[in-house]
Amino acid sequence: MDQRDFAKTLRQTMTDAERLLWKHLRAHRLLDQKFRRQHPIGPYIVDFVHLGARLIIESDGSQHNESNTDPQRDAWLKQQGFQILRFWNHDILNNTESVLTEILNSLTPLSPRGRGVGGEGGSE
Repeated sequence: MDQRDFAKTLRQTMTDAERLLWKHLRAHRLLDQKFRRQHPIGPYIVDFVHLGARLIIESDGSQHNESNTDPQRDAWLKQQGFQILRFWNHDILNNTESVLTEILNSLTPLSPRGRGVGGEGGSE
């Protein structure tokens, strides 16, 4: 099975936590931002990604407790310029608003000092 077919299979078999998070991320529902789910990046498939912000969101269940591949995978993805947020399924299901707030905070970094929200300087 090639990577695209495998990603499609993963999209069809999402966990409850992934489904809940996707409900909030899909169709530009989170601050009109575009996310993709079960998206191939290089040799890996990530749970969710905002390509423009280079932000990856991973939903971790018990299968990740003893995974030796996550550190290698994360290192490779970080070398490609991606930031990775990991959330336990339990937190996604029970603390959804906190998870969404953390995602939003990662998408909207503080404005550079001395600049306004739109990136324009003050009145001069």
